[in-house]
Amino acid sequence: MGQTSVIEPRDSAPQAARSRTDKGHSRTAVSRLIASSALMLFLELALIRWLGANVVHLSYFSNFVLLGSFLGIGAGFLVSRKDWSVWPFSLPLLTILVIGVLRFPVTIERSGADLIYFTSLVINGPPAWVALPLVFVLAAIILAGPAELVGRCFAQLAPLSAYRYDLAGSLLGILAFTALSFLQAPSLVWGVIAAALYIALTEPRRRLLTIAWSVALIVMLTKESIQNNVSWSPYYKITTHALPGYGPGFLQINANGVPHQLMAPARWKVEQAERIYVTPYLRLPGNALRDVLIIGAGSGSDVAIALSQGARRVDAVDIDPRILQIGAERNIDRPYADPRVTRHTNDGRAFLESSDRKYDLILFALPDSLTLVSGASQIRLESFLFTAEAMASVRRHLKPNGAFAMYNYYREPWLIDRLAGTAQAAFGHAPCVDTFAGAQAVVSVAMSARDQHCLAAWKPASPKVIAPATDNFPFLYFRGDTFPPFYAITLITILVTSLLTVRLLGGPLRGMRGHADLFFMGAAFLLLETKNVATFALLFGTTWLVNALVFAGVLIVVLAAVEVTRKFRTPPLPVVFAGIAAALALAWIVQPAWLLSLPFAARLVAATALAFLPIFLANVAFAKRFQESSDSQAAFAVNLLGTIFGGCLEYAALYTGYDNLLIVTGLLYLLAFALVPKATARTA
Repeated sequence: MGQTSVIEPRDSAPQAARSRTDKGHSRTAVSRLIASSALMLFLELALIRWLGANVVHLSYFSNFVLLGSFLGIGAGFLVSRKDWSVWPFSLPLLTILVIGVLRFPVTIERSGADLIYFTSLVINGPPAWVALPLVFVLAAIILAGPAELVGRCFAQLAPLSAYRYDLAGSLLGILAFTALSFLQAPSLVWGVIAAALYIALTEPRRRLLTIAWSVALIVMLTKESIQNNVSWSPYYKITTHALPGYGPGFLQINANGVPHQLMAPARWKVEQAERIYVTPYLRLPGNALRDVLIIGAGSGSDVAIALSQGARRVDAVDIDPRILQIGAERNIDRPYADPRVTRHTNDGRAFLESSDRKYDLILFALPDSLTLVSGASQIRLESFLFTAEAMASVRRHLKPNGAFAMYNYYREPWLIDRLAGTAQAAFGHAPCVDTFAGAQAVVSVAMSARDQHCLAAWKPASPKVIAPATDNFPFLYFRGDTFPPFYAITLITILVTSLLTVRLLGGPLRGMRGHADLFFMGAAFLLLETKNVATFALLFGTTWLVNALVFAGVLIVVLAAVEVTRKFRTPPLPVVFAGIAAALALAWIVQPAWLLSLPFAARLVAATALAFLPIFLANVAFAKRFQESSDSQAAFAVNLLGTIFGGCLEYAALYTGYDNLLIVTGLLYLLAFALVPKATARTA
């Protein structure tokens, strides 16, 4: 949701003209600004979701679509100062992209032991360092079109007033896409909304051609959406395939083109399928199974197995409502119709933190995701479920004779050892570890070692057991030996492309030196936004709704900062920057773990204050600084480079952790303050 991170430019009119109000100006400019801003953000979110769903493995790299959107928005604003236009090419390119992806499926090859990606596909697609820059460029060109319209509307209105209408339109775009996620609307609905906005914003003499491209777009998305086996959850494009050769009750569930779950009769899974499903019950034979919690319940097979083993009450938790629904409708064992079972659509860690129930057995039943939390480059939906703090929470939710088990296709021996070590650290004794077919594994551990029956004591298969992931470093699947080379290559390519684009459209870079402070403000704001996404994901869950509310909240706070700057006399820049430093220091001192123990309402108030106070102050500082700029084009170009640089710098969290990302943010704001022109610092 890059719109919240890219601060749009003010027009380059003389300072005297900046004080004019919107009174007397065309209402058309205001309505076009709101509509084009809404299209811009809606299109950005739709591209992230749709490309991730149809380009296999791209959902692991959605941040690169986000960075491409940043560049496109900035480039569109720079183009809006020129007498030529990219707007007519936006919809045709979008349509061609959709047709190409659907007619000629693309797969991004992803392999390697340094960073694990969950997939059972054997892929020979283009390497990530080739495919990701291409996706980056396509997203940029498509987003440049509506961004150009926003920029042209800015030139017709007073700067801060134009910005408030832009924020209002962006908020409408977020709310519209959030509503569609809630309704599990298919891609056809997304396309109809985008096409309607394209048509409404196109000048009459080009409208017929726009309608023709819109029809082509809608036809392709209709073919995708009317397939009986295709549906959309807030996270994935779900496809289902019956397996009649196996008999009744077998259903393959794919997510974003990757095999995700095999729904099959519980008896078959126990007797003929992988042994991971029954192993926890063999290792914990004396468990009472009165109260069982299954996180990653999915389509219900694990729940059916628990019931067959004698479970008297089951809480079945899964983050994806559509997969739960498929299980309720089509699982042959009907586990979700059993009165002993209660379904919960929630993030697993969030459910644990909000529940005070004690369990005899807690199972992590293959909880792995095929997508990232939007706006955070390495946080997956289940990242906070496997940290040391999460394992301690699991232990607190067990009865005195309770037990815990997790199983999955872990792909790498070092990951199995890391999870076993995490369980050992939490429970104080070694768990049972059973491996099958190399990287399938079950880790089982009881509150008391005497209640678990291992075939043999756990012996690490890796020379060095990697320390447990933590809430500050929730990167379970990152081994940490070296920075992934494909990330380095791709990020360098993105930065070079961005630099060349700004140089081409914005003029010589040396003419932008007077706005160097805006470069660091753009980078710092992006990192601050990333940190807030991570914090709210930890405190309230990695669900799509929490993520959408965070970005909507950022927009509202930015809008509030603009309104305050417009209507009130704000403190001088040195005072505002001092406030930013104090707010960042407070957010760094107050650890998220301290807030987890608070009741929900108190936790929400505290988290909101800590997260949004520095955002508010940062946008007050930016608004004050930008109003003093005599060359808004150069100022925006520098800010654009900073924003994209911040998006690349976000990957530093792999080594700094998210708490220390605030220190990096603070240093960037310090550099920004040091580079503010002295005359501006005295008067602003």
